This record gives sequence, C-alpha cells and structure tokens, in this order.
Amino acid sequence: MYDFVVVGVGPAGARFSRRAAENGYDVLALEKGEIGTPLACSGHVSTDIWNFTGPGARSELFQNEVYGARFHVGGPHSDAYPFYKREVASNVIDRVGLDRHLADLAREAGADVLEGHTVTDVTERPDRVEVVANGPDGTETFEAKMLAGCDGPRSRVRNELGLSQPEELLHGVLAFSKEDDHDDFVDVHLTAPTFFAWRIPRGEEGVEYGLAAPPGVQVTKHFEELIDGYEIDVSHRCSGAIPIGAPDRVTSRRAFLIGDAAAQTKPFTGGGILYGMTSADHAAREIDPDRPATLAAYEDAWRDDLAREMKLGHLIRRAYSLPEPLQHVGLSAAAGEIGVHMDRPTSLVSVDHVKALLSRL
Repeated sequence: MYDFVVVGVGPAGARFSRRAAENGYDVLALEKGEIGTPLACSGHVSTDIWNFTGPGARSELFQNEVYGARFHVGGPHSDAYPFYKREVASNVIDRVGLDRHLADLAREAGADVLEGHTVTDVTERPDRVEVVANGPDGTETFEAKMLAGCDGPRSRVRNELGLSQPEELLHGVLAFSKEDDHDDFVDVHLTAPTFFAWRIPRGEEGVEYGLAAPPGVQVTKHFEELIDGYEIDVSHRCSGAIPIGAPDRVTSRRAFLIGDAAAQTKPFTGGGILYGMTSADHAAREIDPDRPATLAAYEDAWRDDLAREMKLGHLIRRAYSLPEPLQHVGLSAAAGEIGVHMDRPTSLVSVDHVKALLSRL
C-alpha cells in the first residue's frame, strides 16, 4: 500500500509528488496520457516559477522576458494603456517542458510516476483509498492511505468523491503563430465578455494568442476576431477549461484536491500554476497519511495563504465588464509604472507599488 496515490501529473501533482517523496513517503503518481500533453495552458508566468524548479531549468525552459502589459479596450489597433515595472515582471516559458521537468524532479525524489494510466474509479474505505486505472497492461487497482486529486478542472477524482464543483468553468482557447517576437510587453484585450484576450511574445518560438470566456459565449467567434485584427495566421490550436472560484471544501475523509481540481487559480487571469504548486507545498507539509485529521490543516493553510488574493482577484475581474467609457478612464488614470506582483493582488497596497505611484508625481 502506498502512502499517497496522486492522480494527475501537471505542476500541482508533480510538485506534491516530489515534496511528499522528499518527506519519506511512498508515492505513486498516475497521468492518463503523456505528461505535458495536450497543451491547454499559457506559458506566461511570474519569475517565482524558478523557485519551484531544479538546477538548469531556466536555460532549458526560458523563452522571453516581460516587463509589462499593454491594456486595450478594443482590438489590436485601439489605444493602449501600458503598465510596467523597471525590473523583469514575468517570464514566458516552454509550458510542455515545464510539466516534464517537474515530473522528472518527482521521479528523482523517489516517486513512482506512471504515464498512460486513466483512473476510472475511486473508492474511499475507512482505512484506505482504492484507485482503479486502465493502463498499458490492462486494468489495475492501487491502494493508498490517502489520495491526491490533481487531475485538472474536470477532475474525475472530484466527481467520484462527490466534492463540490468550482463556481465557474471558463472556456479558453490558445493558438500560436511563427512570428519571431522578442517584445518585452504582453497585450491584453478587454474584448471577451467578462474576461479577456491576450497576445504573448515567445521570442524565437513565435507568439501565443489566447482568449477565455464563460460557457454560452461564442468563444471561437471572438477569437477569430482577435486573430483577424492582428492579420496573422495561427496553428496548433488547443482549448481547455479554466476553473474559477474554489468550493468551500476540497477534502474528504481520505482524499484532497490540489491545483485546477480545487480551482486554486487567479480569478482575474485564470492562471493556476503558482497557486497550485504553492498549495501542493502546503499539502505536503501539513498532511500525514496516517492521520486523516491533518486534512483540515491543509484546508486552513492554503486558504490562509491564498484566500485574500483570490477574493481581491474576483474584484479586479469585475472591472473587465465595466462600460467602455469607465474602462478608458480607469486605465488612463492607473497606467504607468507599477510595483504589483502578478500573482499577488494584495501587492496593490505594497510599499513597492506605493513607491511606483509616487515616482509618477
């Protein structure tokens, strides 16, 4: 019997597997396909990403540096409102490579990582969890003291355990062009209903275009309008769900959710890589597989860390739906140098941001 079975080997699952194995636990991690594919997530992340990777990761995964963002109320040719920092604000990375790198770190720590294993059934017992998966050698049953559901926005583990769904699932679309673009600004378009579209330069790797919106919105239509506005050809289109709004509980008797399965994402961007891995660290630190009561400590720890950020993120997102005249006024008044951390909305009241605001006077 394993101490932990982890379902899903994206950033959250790989991070938890690594940390739990480093703590001396026996860990089995199952990925339904090939790690890193299919791609359904942007590669634009804060520089904090390197705190979670191993030696040499930057030279392997890095694609571009970003100093700020240009916000547009309309399309590509509309007025732009720049927000920027004097130092590097974020990085663009190889998103598929990141998943594989983090999975390798989990293996090096001692976790058993198996690809091609699709979980079909989960049963909680008083003293263990049974996980049934279809793999290359047929159907297998694995037993563990506890189960970590890290299997994305449409989590099978979450559904099998009867845990609550995220408040919302946005529909996101990504595509890539072959432009060689080393620009150090991303472009954000407040054109998608209740959310936004984006353009992210990836250096020699081309440019990423994306858009997200709630169900019922003609996402493809809005995305085509974005691409037509930039007058470019794109390829390698992909799509996926983006969970927004964590439920009140992400744990059961002997199981817990991390990452997109728990909707541990930024409500104002949909990004979940850093929030998911941060929560994975909390889980590895707090949860003892021999003491199910420690699941409550995980619930408290990740919420104490991220709940305020997520609440403020919801408020920021509401501004995306303001009438256009108010958006123009607000963006014009706020544009310029900032001291905000892209993963921490509470940094709006930080010393760094206040100094940046004062420097404009």
